[in-house]
This record gives sequence, C-alpha cells and structure tokens, in this order.
Amino acid sequence: MNHKKLAQCCVLTLGFHSGLSQASKNWSVQKQLNLPDWLTLKIDHRTRYEGYDSAYKKGQSGGDQVIAFRTNVFLGINYDNFELGAEFIDSRITLEGDNTPINTSIINQTDLLQAYLAWQSSDFLGSGFNFKIKAGRQTMDVGSRRLIARNRFRNTINNFTGFDTTLSQDDWQLRNFVVLPVSRQPNDKPSLQAGRTELDQEDFERIFAGTFFSMKNLPLNSTAELYGYYLSEDDTEQTRTKNRKLFTPGFRWVKSAKPNQFNFEMEAVLQTGTSHATTLTVDLQRLNHFAYFGHITLGYSFDAPWQPQLMLQYDYASGDADPNDNQNNRFETLYGARRFEFGPTSIWGAFARANINSPGVRLKFKPHKTVTGFIAHRAYWLAQSKDSWTGAKIRDVTGSSGSYIGQQMEIRLRWQAIPKTLQFETGWAHLFKGNFAKNAPNTPTNKNDTDYFHFQTSIHI
Repeated sequence: MNHKKLAQCCVLTLGFHSGLSQASKNWSVQKQLNLPDWLTLKIDHRTRYEGYDSAYKKGQSGGDQVIAFRTNVFLGINYDNFELGAEFIDSRITLEGDNTPINTSIINQTDLLQAYLAWQSSDFLGSGFNFKIKAGRQTMDVGSRRLIARNRFRNTINNFTGFDTTLSQDDWQLRNFVVLPVSRQPNDKPSLQAGRTELDQEDFERIFAGTFFSMKNLPLNSTAELYGYYLSEDDTEQTRTKNRKLFTPGFRWVKSAKPNQFNFEMEAVLQTGTSHATTLTVDLQRLNHFAYFGHITLGYSFDAPWQPQLMLQYDYASGDADPNDNQNNRFETLYGARRFEFGPTSIWGAFARANINSPGVRLKFKPHKTVTGFIAHRAYWLAQSKDSWTGAKIRDVTGSSGSYIGQQMEIRLRWQAIPKTLQFETGWAHLFKGNFAKNAPNTPTNKNDTDYFHFQTSIHI
C-alpha cells in the first residue's frame, strides 16, 4: 500500500470513529425506549480474556487462562427527594483450566446486587446541612477504597445490607453506616462448576459498622480523612470465617494532582481485636490481633504533551511475626480493592495488602483525549519472613527462605473508543521471581518468571 492510500485509509478510519462517537452521544437504552425522566435504566457488559504462562502459586504447574463475563442492569426510580434503586449482576467464566480459582471472587450468576431506598435533603431539619440516608442492599466506595470498595476489575462485587447516612456541607462530610456484609452463594466449588444459582444472603452473624469524616480545603489545598470501622463475624452454616472481631481506625491526608504541582497521599491504619488464623473448621484458637498498614505517594504532574504524572509510592502491611504464639499480626484489608496499586486481580492477584513491604514507581500518561495509560514497577518483600506471601498462599514458617519475593512490572492502556459507551483495555504484567518465590516450600517446580496479559471490552448503554 502506498503512502497516499494509507493516508486515505487513516482519514476514513478517523472519520468513521468520529461519526460513530458523535452518533453515540445521542444513543442510549434510556433514549431508545423513550423512558420518562423519573425512570433510569442502565446496562453494562464487560468481556475480558486473561491468562498467564507460568505458575507462581502454591500447588500449581503451568499457566492459566479464562474468559470472564460480567453484566450489570440497573433500574432506578426518582420521585421528589426519594430514590428507589435495583441492580442485578451476572458474573460467569468460560475457558477455565485446572489452575483457575473457582470461587465467588470470579463467579456470581444471576443475583441481586442492590435493592435500596434513599432519601436526601439539602436543608435537613432547617440546619442548612445536606443529608442523605440509604437503606437496603447496596455497594459502597469509601475514602481511598483500600478498606471499603465497589470492585471494578474483579468479576464480582462486594455488597452490603443496612443503613448508610451522610451529613455534609461545602467543606466537610460525616458518614455513618451499619451493614451486614452479603455472602455470595453458592460458595462451594462443585456448585459453581455446575452453574447452580442461589440467592446471595446476609447473616446477622456478621456486622460491619463505621464512621468516616472528611474535610476539604485544608492548607496546601488538601483533604484530610479520619475514620474507624468495626467488624464482628462468626461462622454460619454456609460461610466459614476467621471469626474476626476487629476495630480499624485510620487517617488519610491527600492533595490531588494538578499540572506543574506536586501531589501527595499519606494513609495510616491500625487494627486491633481478635481473629483466627484460618477459616478451617478445626481452627478454634482465638488470637489477639494487632496489625497496621501505611501508604505514601509523592507525585508531580508535568504541564507537557501526554500530561505525564510521575509518582513514587510505598506500602507496608504488617505480617505475623511468629506462627507459634497467640498473636495474629497480619493486616486485614476488610472489603477494600487492590488492583489500582498492586496489579490485576481475578486469576492473577499476585499481591495483596497483607504482609508486604513494597516501594514502587508509577508513570501515568494521556496521549489522546480518549486514551490513557500507565507504566508501573514495584519491588516486594515480605514484611515478616515467617508469614505468608498471601497472593500465592506460600509460607515458610522457619523464615529460612528469606523475604524477597521479587518485582512486578505492569503496563495498561485504556481507549474510550466511544466516550461513556464503548471502552477497550489491555494490560501486561511481568513477575520477576525473587528468592522466596523460587525457593520457599511448595513453590512451583518451574522457577521461570511469569507473564500475565488481559484484553477487555466494556459497553455502557
């Protein structure tokens, strides 16, 4: 093909994409069905292929691959200050292999994700405060999303049943909630493999409550957050737990990124109470629980083509120092998300916010108004060499395998082909295995590094 024909093809392609994008701005299922303003209908569907070539987890050999599907349908009714919302979810997989984790983190077929009634006022009881209360089954994003989050990359989504209230003014917000975490059902491998459907359920044996306060427009144009969460759980007939009774207070200080300015984020969390080491039926020992977590980011945004933002990051999540004492010092991330810091989850999930000591660097960029991406590199050590590498479920209780797990490099690109309607995303991660990943007990016999790849399409109508 000569240069002239190539140029013509490029012009036609860009013109087609521009025309399609313009047409999509006026297309949605809401408009096509000519629904009234008080009724909202949204449909989201995501298909993702992902796989890796070499095992790194306990008991594995070879790689893994899967195609994951997730469909969400949301229906909302708004009348005056009231909102009634319902959301259905269907998460399933195909092309799975022997290493695929067949559990409720990736499968939840045809279930009710949200069903709530909300009421809000812009002048609550004549006080001038904004107030909102939401009651029923719901999803939640709170603060940094490290401890409470609506999952985005994972194929299934955390949800809760209870009450969530928010009182706010221009510069501050006070949020309180008391909820029951919802258990995805069925949760046994044979039922999930057979494609059985069963309604998710909440149990009064698990209660999660919290208070969250944030204040904006502080010095350096920053925001501060102060919070405390309490989780109490016991085993139920269908769900095994670690019987955690945990109080988790924390503090966060953050300055958002702006061109030609430094930005930062600092978060510190303590955790105290009691827990069991595992969810096994025979594990009846109650351990004193004391753990902690810290995060630091320092970044700078350049006023330059591609809008580059460079960030230095550090995370530390405590581990269990001695497997033979009556203490559990491994940090529990509760219902938080981890993909935005530690790489893809789903069938990958090499690293979690537990027993890690990890510095890293991340470069974000935006080469086009519809294209964003980042390159990230992190090194990982165990915070305690006698505790587990939780992402791989590998532990050397003697500590003789050392603490250096290795390094992970990651690249991700995201293209809004039709803004707010059609999105493509692809990513690659490479795990450089360190001494612990190669030599600890129960590590795979193949000591090669591991490559992970994913490609997904998302449709929002």
